[in-house]
Amino acid sequence: MLERMQALEQIDARDRRDGTPRLQRLRQVPPETGRFLALLAAGAPAGHMIEIGTSAGYSTLWLALACLQQGRTLTTFELLPEKADLARQTFRLAGVETIVTLVEGDARPHLAQLDAIAFCFLDAEKEIYAECYEVVVPRLVRGGLLVADNAINYREALQPMLDRALADERLDALVVPIGKGELVCRKLYNFGRDGPSSILLRGQMSLSEFRSQKPG
Repeated sequence: MLERMQALEQIDARDRRDGTPRLQRLRQVPPETGRFLALLAAGAPAGHMIEIGTSAGYSTLWLALACLQQGRTLTTFELLPEKADLARQTFRLAGVETIVTLVEGDARPHLAQLDAIAFCFLDAEKEIYAECYEVVVPRLVRGGLLVADNAINYREALQPMLDRALADERLDALVVPIGKGELVCRKLYNFGRDGPSSILLRGQMSLSEFRSQKPG
């Protein structure tokens, strides 16, 4: 798996240097984002693990590491046939074909058929982010995670969705300045809108302040 990851990193770096057209580039996450995704995915609750936007399967491999550790499987969606072919090669070479299911085509018709999503990584064309958000969030289990890439370098294009997520009372959400910026959303537990799970991540109360609160 490591050998394939390194090969994809080299291809991605070459594409960015030589002016390869945007849609033909791998456009994959940097290694630090991959590690971050694996860390989040490893702690996801029970439920479906999905990825929207496979490309050549680099980020998928990081998520597959988390799935291997937890004894879980991952479903990833890729629209472009040439990228799907690369991803199949990646999964074969990395030996994760029994862990990862690749669905070729538009993810959106499939999302509505899923229930109990535990983790979703969204890294597709920015025009569909908002639609995917509205379909995925209601289907997240309690504590489930939606992570959307490019929250900083495409901030202007994604601003309406970012504003929606950061104000969404169903979620805790923040933008993490790692890689190209990751919007991390966690479906709230049933503590109520003013409960600790929401207050801490929204920055309205520090951890020390929360711990100092006395029961009413």
